[in-house]
Amino acid sequence: MYADKEYYTETYGGSLIGEEELTRQLNKASRQIDTLTFCRIREIGFERLTAFQQDQIQYVTCLLADFIYENRDELESMLSSYGINGVSMTFSNGVNVTKVQGVMVRTDIYAELEKTGLCCRMI
Repeated sequence: MYADKEYYTETYGGSLIGEEELTRQLNKASRQIDTLTFCRIREIGFERLTAFQQDQIQYVTCLLADFIYENRDELESMLSSYGINGVSMTFSNGVNVTKVQGVMVRTDIYAELEKTGLCCRMI
């Protein structure tokens, strides 16, 4: 995990995710960050990143964990859209959410991760 309970509660100021679920959500967010960064953090080694990169990754891990937790029902649904009595809902790229490498992420969270320079696809 790129962030722990202490970072989540004290530095990030998180309180949305309960203690019993926090480790699972931080782990899930860390694994999605690996996907978004093409596993570069694991390849380079977290401790070898700059202090700025480390802080950004920890911060984004917490943001992403909160996003995953708040939207778990929608994110884990196999449906891409549904309608009931004339009201419909579609899960797709939008103004606030985008799908990158198969990971649904808020655009502002992804922008924070991009600041690390680890998200660009190298040729």
